[in-house]
Amino acid sequence: MLSLINSDVRWVRLTTLAVSLVAGALIWEIVGWNFNPAIMVPLIGGEGHEGAAPRLYEYIFNDEEFREAFVDSVRLFVTGFVIGILTAVPLGILMARLAMMRVALETYILILYVTPMVALIPFILSIMGFDFWPKVLVVVLFTFFPVLYNTLEGARSVKPEFLEVARSFRTSEVAIWFDILIPYTLPFALTGIRQATGRALVGMVAAEFFLATGGLGEQIVVASRNFDMAGVLATIVVITAFGIVMMRGAQTLERRYAAWRGVE
Repeated sequence: MLSLINSDVRWVRLTTLAVSLVAGALIWEIVGWNFNPAIMVPLIGGEGHEGAAPRLYEYIFNDEEFREAFVDSVRLFVTGFVIGILTAVPLGILMARLAMMRVALETYILILYVTPMVALIPFILSIMGFDFWPKVLVVVLFTFFPVLYNTLEGARSVKPEFLEVARSFRTSEVAIWFDILIPYTLPFALTGIRQATGRALVGMVAAEFFLATGGLGEQIVVASRNFDMAGVLATIVVITAFGIVMMRGAQTLERRYAAWRGVE
């Protein structure tokens, strides 16, 4: 029995996962039925206790406004996430190559990294307004630092022997970047991207909470103000599902390009 419990066989893992999910759903359903619907709702529900699943079905198939909000949130996430990655990766490698630049910027980056990003949202709001790009900046800030730190550490861990051989063959700086630094740093950057995925999702929702001009964050705010807990839970389920898809995609890329590091 102990060997079965500790088994890593696929069917055992899938069965364990299924049982865990069903048990969690049953507990939630029972607790939801015994709470005031204005506080907590069950997943399936029934008469007098509207569930999140029927509301989710209504949102997906019958609510054009919700679908537009989902598209707005995805557009916000993707834009901020991509910009954060495209700025953090080159800057991390550049800081690893230029010691003076690293020393000059490291303190500022550390200060921003330890500062709760949510605390900066009011300043962004007051400076840039309530449009799309202020929310993008919030997502960029949530994405930027995990990618930067992992890329920087990866670039600094490049074996000196590689760079010495390249210099002995009079290799140009551009060739060093594309032939040594970027390939060696890629697995570290992918680890940072995986870590940043969840943070960027938090940044997306937080930006839409404070700068509520659309998106799923605004849907949650409006539903909670109306004590519509079924709508709140259904929206959270959509955000969670989107986050799981993005996280799984990042993990797949990391396994694909970081296999030599023993990533499982």
